Amino acid sequence: MKITGVDLLVLEAPGAYEAPQGASEAYGFRYLGIVRIQTDAGVTGYADIETQPHVARAIVEAPSEGATPGFQGLRSVLLGEDPFEVERLWQKMYLASVYYGRRGAAIQVMSGIDIALWDIVGKAVRQPVYKLLGGGYRDKVRAYASTLFRPEPAAIVEACRQYVDQGFTAVKFGWGVFGQDLERDVCLVEAARRALGDRNDLLVDAGWLVHRTPKEAIALVRRLEPYRPFFVEELLHPEDYDGYAQLAGAVDTLIACGEQESTEWGFRMLIERGKIDVVQPDISRCGGFTTARKIVHMTELHNRLCVPHAWISDLLTAASLHLNAFMRRSVFVEFNVTSGPLSREICRNPIRMRDGFIDVPQGPGLGVEVDESALAKYRVQ
Repeated sequence: MKITGVDLLVLEAPGAYEAPQGASEAYGFRYLGIVRIQTDAGVTGYADIETQPHVARAIVEAPSEGATPGFQGLRSVLLGEDPFEVERLWQKMYLASVYYGRRGAAIQVMSGIDIALWDIVGKAVRQPVYKLLGGGYRDKVRAYASTLFRPEPAAIVEACRQYVDQGFTAVKFGWGVFGQDLERDVCLVEAARRALGDRNDLLVDAGWLVHRTPKEAIALVRRLEPYRPFFVEELLHPEDYDGYAQLAGAVDTLIACGEQESTEWGFRMLIERGKIDVVQPDISRCGGFTTARKIVHMTELHNRLCVPHAWISDLLTAASLHLNAFMRRSVFVEFNVTSGPLSREICRNPIRMRDGFIDVPQGPGLGVEVDESALAKYRVQ
């Protein structure tokens, strides 16, 4: 089998895609990048990427300067290759983009390509990705509803009621108004705990764009600890490894970070120097399955929890379910509860939550079928 096509499709959602005011759920995102890899055997692999898709498209389509490493577009180094050789192709892409990549958009595009390659391999051998990774420890994963902070406690209470009524047993509130006023932040978290009760879990994403010193982060977590958040996420800048170590060592609450991190080297720094408790690789950013499998092994070696970040479409949710199935211990899968079409319409068999859990797809590859008509409907490039 040989790779015959590598495309980065740019999709755009219509309508009001900005975060709403008040108590309603966020609409979602405006643009989405979809990787599509075709083969001469008629097997096609897909992935979505949480990055700037117009930049991602340029990285795929960039011309290559002959065989000179470091300046090559990723399509040119993949055409004619065997998609089964995922590890070698990861290294080939890394060297091809090393002068303009190593982190950021280049690694994110590599992540999507890597996921799509694993999807191809799974489809070719008629096995789900988790079996290719090394085996499955579970066939379902507990889901948490991932949503924005509402501006008022009453709206927080109503949101919690809605998610619990839908069957969720865990809710994560993040971003929104959080970080603008400390007393309001505490009131919102208190309202969420009161609405969720003792039997459901509450998670908090503090939003790293709010500038905090480590001591300010410590003070914030201590104010939130009476409300028993399962973890508090991204209180500091992603590169503040020493600040994370100071924070994690000063509080009892689990500290989570990692959605902005990439490569096995970056996660080793985050775990060993940052000393975080919960590692959050986003498979569409960290380096794909090839890197995520190494991160899972690293978290197990250092006795940390791994909770993948997954906030785009059902494609990434499916990929995260496979990674959760592969882990010896799985805690949560993130479920993006936004209503936008790019979240819900890309797959013919959308991901569904049932009684607080989501089944791990058992079909070949990622186990979800991409709707090409939806891609055509929303594609702008």
